[in-house]
Amino acid sequence: MMLPSLSHKELKRYSRHLLIPEVGLEGQQKLKAASVLIVGTGGLGSPISLYLAAAGVGRIGLIDYDRVDYSNLQRQVIHATSMVDKLKVNSARERLLDLNPEIQVEIFDQILTSENARQIVKEYDIILDGTDNFPTRYLLNDLCVLTGKPYIYGSIFRFDGQVSVFDARKGPCYRCLFPEPPPSGSVPTCAEGGVFGVLPGVIGTLQATEAIKLILGIGEPLIGKLLLYNALDQSFDYVKLRKNPHCKVCGDHPEITDLIDYNDFCGVPGIQSEIIHLDEGYEITADELEQILKRNTELCLLDVRKPHEAKISNFSKTKQIPLDELNSRLSELNPDEEIIVFCRAGIRSKQALDLLIKAGYRKVRHLKGGINQWARSIDQSIPIY
Repeated sequence: MMLPSLSHKELKRYSRHLLIPEVGLEGQQKLKAASVLIVGTGGLGSPISLYLAAAGVGRIGLIDYDRVDYSNLQRQVIHATSMVDKLKVNSARERLLDLNPEIQVEIFDQILTSENARQIVKEYDIILDGTDNFPTRYLLNDLCVLTGKPYIYGSIFRFDGQVSVFDARKGPCYRCLFPEPPPSGSVPTCAEGGVFGVLPGVIGTLQATEAIKLILGIGEPLIGKLLLYNALDQSFDYVKLRKNPHCKVCGDHPEITDLIDYNDFCGVPGIQSEIIHLDEGYEITADELEQILKRNTELCLLDVRKPHEAKISNFSKTKQIPLDELNSRLSELNPDEEIIVFCRAGIRSKQALDLLIKAGYRKVRHLKGGINQWARSIDQSIPIY
């Protein structure tokens, strides 16, 4: 393949790369010729895209369907306060081109699905995962196995992160490590469990490093290895991974030969739906709850958040049982009393509602949108977090 030439301006921009023998002029030309797709422009996507753009990767694709939220700014460093409520892909593209106008940035304001994935990724050499949900991870893995592309995986939660390079042509794939997804709701997302602000910077930069190494053909990529990072003790550990001959997508006799319904496979609702479908009788809006409280109706406001969250915002009188303790503390609840379950944004309260209904509670509803929605529409003195 004929490598693209570099202008005088580019030679000056990348001069510190050119001085490294392992990169040099030819390596920088390889970076310019390369194309990467970054799925997600949030915590991980921010450092991934910033460093790949700065390094001179010639063509960068960004896919995300979300808008910049004020709560993103603690860790999603590609976005600025001025971009709140703007599409993340537009915000990211503007920042990347300001950082390096010599590159090409393509954006996809949509959700990656089994229907559009092949079309979107076909023009890119490497796929980088900046997401935080299992359906997309399995989709990316299967897609990369089926199309023969490397998949650079990253995952973060609170103080812990993971990185690996899955390339079924040379080693195991993501399914070799995780053949089946965890039970729906058993693993909280960053929105539910939180994330240490600098952690995505560490993990995302490592992912970007792996991409650059693959493009240049230098070093030893994390193929067949899972890097584990903990920010609290600043430790890096490695787990050796082996290819599973019985893997359903990359094994000796694969069962998955095309993309499937990954939301169904992972047992979760579609990503486009922020609200799990429930019988209307089991859901209550902030406005409806306000009217009930005005009538001084006897009820139990059940807070299923963690105790430290209750210190941020709360109602005047609540019962606090964290979701992960609820099953063992059901005896503390009166099944004859009306129970309104709430959390931060209505995600954990839905899980609690399902648990309570299965346990035989019938006078129970959950607050749609959580206490954050109450703060938005009813009581602006309560902070949103």
